[in-house]
Amino acid sequence: MTKFDLPPPPPNARDMRIGEAIEAFLAALAAAGASAKTVRAYRAALRDFLEFVGNRAVREIGASDVAGWVYDRLSKGLRRPRGDSGRARRMTMHYYTLFLRSFFQWLGVDVKVPVVRKPRRARIEALSPEEVERLISASRDVLDLLIVALLFETGLRAREAVGIRVKDVDMSRREIRVRDTKYGEERIVLYGPLTEQALSLWLTLKPRRPSDPLLGISYSGLYKRLKSLARRAGIDPERVRPHVLRHTFATEALRRGIPLPMLQRLLGHRDIKVTQVYLHVLNDDIRAAYQRAFGYTIPQAAWPPPPPPQYPQPYIPPQAYMQPAPGLPGNAAAWSLRAPGRMGERGREEAGEQA
Repeated sequence: MTKFDLPPPPPNARDMRIGEAIEAFLAALAAAGASAKTVRAYRAALRDFLEFVGNRAVREIGASDVAGWVYDRLSKGLRRPRGDSGRARRMTMHYYTLFLRSFFQWLGVDVKVPVVRKPRRARIEALSPEEVERLISASRDVLDLLIVALLFETGLRAREAVGIRVKDVDMSRREIRVRDTKYGEERIVLYGPLTEQALSLWLTLKPRRPSDPLLGISYSGLYKRLKSLARRAGIDPERVRPHVLRHTFATEALRRGIPLPMLQRLLGHRDIKVTQVYLHVLNDDIRAAYQRAFGYTIPQAAWPPPPPPQYPQPYIPPQAYMQPAPGLPGNAAAWSLRAPGRMGERGREEAGEQA
C-alpha cells in the first residue's frame, strides 16, 4: 500500500469527535498528493467504521470497538457491498482495516487494528482468441468494435479507457497517453492494427475536438455494451467484463513473447509480483501441452510385461550322492554325482589319483 508523507494531526486530535478527525485525515491525505480515488477509498472505509461506533470522541474508541466492527461486517455483510460472496467481504475488509490502522497511526492513538487477511487470489479468467473474434464479429456499430479492440490490444482498465481524450491518442506512433490511472501516474500504452482501423472509422464518423472524451460513454455504458456483445456472440455474459479483457491482453502478451517487466509497464502495475499472476495461466498452458504429449496410457497388453520363464533346478535326493555311478569305482561315489563346482578338496585329490 502506498505510504504518504502526511502533515501532523491537530494538537487536540484525541479530544475531537471521530467524524471531525476523519475529515481532517482525509484533508491531510489530499494535501500529501493522494489521488481523488484513493481519498474516496479511505472515506468509504472510515465512514463505515464511524457508522458502526457512532460519532464519539476519539479517546473513547478502543480495540473492542474495532474488533466488534470487523466481526459485524464479516458476519453480516457491508453497508455498501461490492459483492455478496464471503471472499468479496474479506477483500473489502482487508483494505478497510488497513485504512483504519493508518488513520489511528496518524492520530497517534494506540488502538490495535487487526488486519483482515487478504483472501487468495481467484483464478485468472481470460477469453480465448476465438472468443475475442466472436465478440468482434458481434459488434453492431463502430463503437462496439473500438471498445473490444481497445481493451484487448492495450489492457487498459475500464475507467482508464473511458477517461481517454482525443488529444491523448498519437495515431502516428500508435500509442495512447493514459492520464486517469489507478495510482495517479501517467503511462504510455500501445495499440495494434485492429484498434487503429476502429479509431480511424470512429473519428471519421464522429469528429471530436482534442479535449473531448474519445469514447464518449460512462463506465456503466461500456460495461453494458460488453454484456450485450457477449449475448450476441453466444458467450456467457458473466465471463465478459472489462477486466477479463485486460486479463486476456496480459495472457496473450506473455504467450506472444513480451517480457514480464515490459508487460508490467504496459499494465501500470507498481509491483511486478502483481504481473506475475499471469504466469500461472502460462503454467496451465504448459501442463496442457505436457498432457497432450505424455498423457497417453500404456495399452493393457503391454504392461506389466509377462514374468520371465522360470527353470527350476531338478531335485536330487541326498542319498543319490552316495550311490556309485555306473562304470566308476566305488571310491568315486563321493564326487561323481555332485553338482558342478561343489567338489570338495578330498574329491579333487581322489580324482587326481584316478587320473
